[in-house]
Amino acid sequence: MATYPSLPLLLTALISSSIATDISSRNQDLLVAIEEMQKANYFTFVMLINMIPPDLIQGNITFLMPNDRTLSKTIIPGNALADFVLLHSIPSPLLFDQLEHIPTGSMIPTSSKPEVLLKVSNNGRWRYFLNDVRIISPNICTLGSSIRCHGIDGVVHAAASPPEHNNTAPPSPTCSNGASSPLPASPAPSLAPPVGGYILAPSPVPPPTDSSPRNSGSSSQQCHGGLIELAMTCMMLFVIVDNPYMVLTN
Repeated sequence: MATYPSLPLLLTALISSSIATDISSRNQDLLVAIEEMQKANYFTFVMLINMIPPDLIQGNITFLMPNDRTLSKTIIPGNALADFVLLHSIPSPLLFDQLEHIPTGSMIPTSSKPEVLLKVSNNGRWRYFLNDVRIISPNICTLGSSIRCHGIDGVVHAAASPPEHNNTAPPSPTCSNGASSPLPASPAPSLAPPVGGYILAPSPVPPPTDSSPRNSGSSSQQCHGGLIELAMTCMMLFVIVDNPYMVLTN
């Protein structure tokens, strides 16, 4: 009967030892940084840090922390918690004074993946952007030696990788049997501006005169007609000369 009360005590001892081991596995700088985050009311981000494996955060890191209101509107799958936290971190402890020396257009790596970068847009202390988020509460974590953290106004989104350039040359234009394309029709003449309430239209162009020689067939017909008339006239003269009395009597 005395063995039963000792069982809860044994379970309590095991749980206490596991908690102590978990706490001791985290470095002291992280615990100090978590206290600073809680004092600045970044409780949700602290919860995310506590939910990921402790070996992912060993120090020498800078956290970019969205506030609780922003994180309450963000859906994070359970299997993406670690990637989310690492995306919001830089693998080097950087105070804001050090970040200010990084010029616009520079790319800063994240702790997530080597190819995931943060693009700097440095327009002064209150307009310092990393990708699409702005640092609004700099230097929240300063007591430790290897962890820094800054508050940001949104959730970091990984920059999209630039599209691959297509090195294939565009197809050359082909000719269709050497035939040239038809010329476009000349535009109709535009109307002149109104003068005195009337619209002046361009005067019509007279058609070109036909300067080519006339058809040889028509000229030959005219020539034959003239010869016939001449022959008839000669015959009348001969009749008058041979019979002058016929003319007088008539």
